[in-house]
Amino acid sequence: MSVSTFVRIRRDLHQIPEPGFAEFKTQRYLLDYLEQLPAERFELKTWKTGILVKVAGRNPKRTIAWRADMDGLPITEETSYPFRSRHEGYMHACGHDMHMAMGLGILTHFVHHPIDDDLLFIFQPAEEGPGGAKPMMESEEFGEWRPDCIFALHIAPEYPVGHIATKPGILFANTSELMIDLVGKGGHAAFPHKANDMVVAASHLVTQLQSVISRNIDPLDSAVITVGKIEGGTRQNIIAEKARLEGTIRTFSTDSMTRVKDRIEALVKGVEAGFECKAEIDYGCGYAQVYNHEEMTLQFMDWVRGNLPDVTLVHCAEAMTGEDFGFFLTEIPGFLFWLGADTPYGLHHSKIEPDEQAIEVAIDVVTRYFTWLSDQQA
Repeated sequence: MSVSTFVRIRRDLHQIPEPGFAEFKTQRYLLDYLEQLPAERFELKTWKTGILVKVAGRNPKRTIAWRADMDGLPITEETSYPFRSRHEGYMHACGHDMHMAMGLGILTHFVHHPIDDDLLFIFQPAEEGPGGAKPMMESEEFGEWRPDCIFALHIAPEYPVGHIATKPGILFANTSELMIDLVGKGGHAAFPHKANDMVVAASHLVTQLQSVISRNIDPLDSAVITVGKIEGGTRQNIIAEKARLEGTIRTFSTDSMTRVKDRIEALVKGVEAGFECKAEIDYGCGYAQVYNHEEMTLQFMDWVRGNLPDVTLVHCAEAMTGEDFGFFLTEIPGFLFWLGADTPYGLHHSKIEPDEQAIEVAIDVVTRYFTWLSDQQA
């Protein structure tokens, strides 16, 4: 089957982005495609809006897994595509449409060209939130087909098509959402002494949060606190009774994540006392770091250098990006790599247009790598 088929599939999926655990049309599309393949060559299970597909090997000694994420983002699309999102306010702005098309391409190859080992293809919902990897791992369906090793990729706008970037050890950061609600006393703008202004309280807190990293985390370590959204007040002449901060925390060590949260909680208590208000902190969902299995990653990098002359391998630095694939890697050896997709707009941008030639590159690299990897067990 030609790769252009999977470009078409990507374009179809691009038009139906859906929130985490609500990927109903996406799941149906994938199932409809899978029903066209020889049923005797694979088994299939669904879990929530996700799908698990086990492709039988000729003489299996282990199960090799590939993960593709499924959900879209709450972003209004501004691309030049004729196949733009049909779901208002939602967009595949992180490449999950590409990831699914690549996954189907790899799966299709091995349905028709089996290797010795069994293969498990994981189409995972809710990567963007609230996080589908951890509950999927804990499911009965996953437990029955639990793989021995697991792999994934993520498109990288900054690299040209034909480039792969990865590294052994930590690749992506630990992440946590951060939501802080402040409740004081509203009032008339002309009588500030009779109210407790939560816009002022929130402003002080945002400024104080900027000191957490610079004065509490080892400068040789790395961490980030970003407040990306502030809500407060109802109109210009009313003192705000409520305010809400929304942001994210990212660290390269679990100890730093604990330290950052401890300092945030201390600062929030200070704001409560200083502004005579009540505050609540919600850390939302948090993702484990993506820590690539060192030996397997180095082996893959050597294999790329020695077997793929048309592919450029980059030994990249770690990034503050979050990815719930990290949960899989806490229990199952494997790795994730960046795949060049060459677009001037970054991930989560309303104008991102990844180069679709990356789909062919991914299918070729992964099918050849899995074939080689299976042969090593012979």
